[in-house]
Parts: sequence; structure tokens; C-alpha cells
Amino acid sequence: MGNRKSTKLDQGALAQLERKQMANPPPMYSVWLLNDDYTPMEFVVEVLQKYFDKSPSEAELIMLTVHTAGRAVCGQYPRDVAETKVARVTHFSREHGHPLQCVLEGI
Repeated sequence: MGNRKSTKLDQGALAQLERKQMANPPPMYSVWLLNDDYTPMEFVVEVLQKYFDKSPSEAELIMLTVHTAGRAVCGQYPRDVAETKVARVTHFSREHGHPLQCVLEGI
């Protein structure tokens, strides 16, 4: 009988936790690309398509925004996804000899 009662309590606590998690989605972060005078525009378009799943036209528009405004948002993600994207873009850029900077910022 004691097991039944604790199982009901565990299920109730679990349901409460699930409701709380659904009510409070994780905080989101914007991932930005920053302009520099050295990274080729074609490389930025490639990064946007490869790491942010942008279409060629979306990638070109974002690249032009980076070029003219100095920075542009590539996407919004939970923190762990945003950090992974920043790390991958930075690694890929350095691997190809480009100083392209990618940063995250809380929303």
C-alpha cells in the first residue's frame, strides 16, 4: 500500500514539473554575425546556408545586412544550441583563414 501512495505522489510531482516546464520555455538567444574587412561575402553566404539553414536568397540578404549595418541576426535558439552554432561557425571560419566573428546575445 505504501508503494501505491508514493507512486501516485511521484506521478503527481512529475505532472506538475512537466506543466511548469511547458509554461516556462527556455530563454532564447540571438546569434549574430559581425562585419569585418577581410571575410569574403561568398564565405558568409556559405556559413549562413551551412550552419543556419538559410536559402541562398535569405543568406545573401543577411550577408548584405552584416556588410552594411555591421551585424545581423542569423537565428534565435536556446542557449546550448546558440553556443554550439557560435563555436562551429568560429571554428569553420578559422579553419578557412577568416576572422569572421559570431556571437550570441540574450533576448
